Amino acid sequence: MLENYKEKKSLVIYFSRADENYAVGYIAKGNTEVIAEYIKDLTSADLFKVEPKIPYAKDYNTCIEEAKERKKNHDAPILVPVPDISTYEVIYIGTPVYWGLMPEEMVTALKDLDFTGKIIRPFTTHEGSGLGNIPEQLRKLCHDAILTEGLAVQGSSVYQAENEVQKWL
Repeated sequence: MLENYKEKKSLVIYFSRADENYAVGYIAKGNTEVIAEYIKDLTSADLFKVEPKIPYAKDYNTCIEEAKERKKNHDAPILVPVPDISTYEVIYIGTPVYWGLMPEEMVTALKDLDFTGKIIRPFTTHEGSGLGNIPEQLRKLCHDAILTEGLAVQGSSVYQAENEVQKWL
């Protein structure tokens, strides 16, 4: 029998970027944010958006150079730290896939949190990478958590993915 995660107190922690995106052009709302909002609507989860202290450039090519630099230097401060997660049973962690990994801002957001006993449900948006190496990355960051099967949604199809999210939930 599948566990009903929808009945548990949940939080969605996600990173998402609007502006120019690969394969979809300029968008007003980031692809991962669309999926995070589906999860919120379907589970009544709370939302927390990880935002970089220094915003990325609006154009895609400059943005990827900035992201590479932040990853290389492990230097990606965030605007506001993740709030206390102690009262949540399920933590949905959503991220785009950058070179098989989470953006460095997600590492900054997650690295000092206590995930002991939490159920982690990862989801990604991508244009061909699937979940990438994000499950392995989460195993290292989210010590003593229970990591469940993740969901990977192609970024260019997020507005047609609500049923896919519903089935995964």
